[in-house]
Amino acid sequence: MFGAIMKFMRDNNVLPRISDTERQALEAGTVWVDGQIFSGNPDFSKMLAEPYNQHSEEEQAFIDGPVEELCRMIDNYEVVTTRKVPDKVIKFLKKQGFMGLLIPKQYGGKEFSTLAISSIMAKINAYNPTVGTLVVIPNSLGAAELLKHYGTEEQKDAYLPKLASGEYVPCFGLTEPTAGSDAASIKAEGVVFKDDDGVIKVKLNFRKRYITLAPIANLISLAFQMHDPENLLGKGEYPGITVMLLHKGTPGLTTGNHHLPIGMSFYNGPIIGEDVVAPVDQIIGGPEYAGQGWRMLMEQLAGGRAVSLPAGAIGGMKIAAAATGAYSMIRNQFDIPIGLMEGVQEKVARIAAFAYLFEGARIYSCSALDAGEQPPVVSALLKSSSTDYGQRSLIDGMDVFSGAGVMQGPNNILGGGYASAPVSITVEGANIMTRTLITFGQGATRCHPYALPLVKAVEDNDATAFRNKLLGWLWHTTSNFGRSKLRGLTRGFSAGSPESGPVATYYRRLAWASSRFALLADLALYLIGGKLKARGSLGGRFADALTWQVLALAALRRYKAEGNKPEDLPLVQFSCEFALAQIQEAFEGIHANFDVPVVGWWLRGPSALFLRLNPLSRGPSDKVMKQAAASIQLMNEQYARVTQGIAPFAEDAPGMGRLLKAFRLYTEVQPIVKKIVKAQKERNLPRGTAYALADQAVSAKVISKAEGEALKAANQAAMDAIEVDEFRPEEYFQIQQTAARNAA
Repeated sequence: MFGAIMKFMRDNNVLPRISDTERQALEAGTVWVDGQIFSGNPDFSKMLAEPYNQHSEEEQAFIDGPVEELCRMIDNYEVVTTRKVPDKVIKFLKKQGFMGLLIPKQYGGKEFSTLAISSIMAKINAYNPTVGTLVVIPNSLGAAELLKHYGTEEQKDAYLPKLASGEYVPCFGLTEPTAGSDAASIKAEGVVFKDDDGVIKVKLNFRKRYITLAPIANLISLAFQMHDPENLLGKGEYPGITVMLLHKGTPGLTTGNHHLPIGMSFYNGPIIGEDVVAPVDQIIGGPEYAGQGWRMLMEQLAGGRAVSLPAGAIGGMKIAAAATGAYSMIRNQFDIPIGLMEGVQEKVARIAAFAYLFEGARIYSCSALDAGEQPPVVSALLKSSSTDYGQRSLIDGMDVFSGAGVMQGPNNILGGGYASAPVSITVEGANIMTRTLITFGQGATRCHPYALPLVKAVEDNDATAFRNKLLGWLWHTTSNFGRSKLRGLTRGFSAGSPESGPVATYYRRLAWASSRFALLADLALYLIGGKLKARGSLGGRFADALTWQVLALAALRRYKAEGNKPEDLPLVQFSCEFALAQIQEAFEGIHANFDVPVVGWWLRGPSALFLRLNPLSRGPSDKVMKQAAASIQLMNEQYARVTQGIAPFAEDAPGMGRLLKAFRLYTEVQPIVKKIVKAQKERNLPRGTAYALADQAVSAKVISKAEGEALKAANQAAMDAIEVDEFRPEEYFQIQQTAARNAA
């Protein structure tokens, strides 16, 4: 009977068909906390026991020393207007070992943890993304990482020391005009042949684009389709995608031209090869690794997506939090700080909560990578969600800054990040594709306890394995149906919680969400099956539900790791209520668009009604919103904790420097302001801002003369901070001419 069922499922495309490239992607990496969510009955105690690391003393010293020294060397506005990183900065990067953070010490590298590398990237990228790329590219997917894991001993000895010292500046040639998100479809071709001396070589022809650092790189890791017509390597005529090292100056290789990325431009450009010839021993891993390129890329991307781009996005979130919280309180309108207006508070609260939430996700996921996990699904969802909500944080910040946000110049704090945010959303797997194809498309098969084993049993025509997995899957569905109904009726209380107190409700509701998610995923796999790939919108909603369960858990993990600080509770509450509301919205979308007979009618009708009447969350309350906003509206310990990891700014520096000076003085005079407010309530002083009443308050002996001077100094600093740049005509048009020359 099971043999007949297996044949029916295979012949009718009930289960998704898996290509060779998809199989390599699915088999890459490990299943982490995402597997717990797909189970429908997550073990939160186990998930909370996952590591949440700190930097070593050596790593922290580097972050506090050379990283901060680097940031002090950078003139942001100069880099923005010239689009050039000064030579002294590049020399410093090489001398201090910034290009060898992941390279083992035996080859001259730093051999830092993934967490430390992520923190370094976050700090530098938030300060200046152009300089950041000079750290990100050498320390992410590319020559050093691929050589570290797959290179021959000879290749490691030859290349890793020079990569660590910066003698080699690398770039990775993958993307092409016809191969973007569908990277496996690259057209670059390398034909294997024997030269006149009988040496086996590869002749390459290719056109790559969007390659970061290409204009200044002297070592290229090139991905191409290998063609071996005479089977000289013994891998068949078409071994598959291969990665080879090419040196700048190789005949036929053209580099040096620039693309012009939006916003804060960085070194990026095309790589073109016409009959480029290279020996086969330049294949990473040697000839034995011919055709293994796609597997290598998938294995490294399995965890790599959780590092560089999330680091940059989360660093940007913390800059947005530091700047927007400060600006909202030193900028007054209608005689009050704008940060006390509810419309502004809502945006400040979101910025603060996202900075808290995503920093927790960054540390949680990087700690998992350092523990040996390589979770491709969590990496993908973290990349897409952090870059998406990093952009949203910058949009919220720009709204609060208003006019000061849209006037360019040295004093504009958020404008550059706002303009360049689409870059991180686009690269390393465009977020549209990551959300609609990878997160759930890969997760549904890879993380589900039975899907991939069942597909394998069908492909292997193994009726016994098929029977065992199918029966296990049916019991899995039945169990989650019962759990989902019981947890829905009890709003998660039947699931219990590993923590007591105010956060217990979030564990209960996440357990409830997990059981519903697992049940809906099973129904989608049963009833839509192989057509799920084409149902990108539906898959995207499943991806949203999975993403926000992981992110809510990360906020809770951070809260526990940092000692359940009561002052951080509003940030956790905002984060979790927001996450649960996003999960609720995703579930409603799944129910409304589950277009299959009978079950679809039930989900769209009676079940959807109960779903709306008994929601997971309706989002953060106004009370929690105000409390979350307040977490970054005074320069205190909590503000420092939420914004921890950004580079310090000298108070005489334009933009952020003068803003933070004004914010510090604003915080320091708050006890004086309270005295004036009290006197106003007692009708001893008229209405108005404390700053405007400073002299009257001194005359009325409400405050001392020194306190009056402190108020005036704080007010003057605030006036300086809210000023925007202005340019004389000759300066203004010089800027335009410089930009035009750079664009030419």
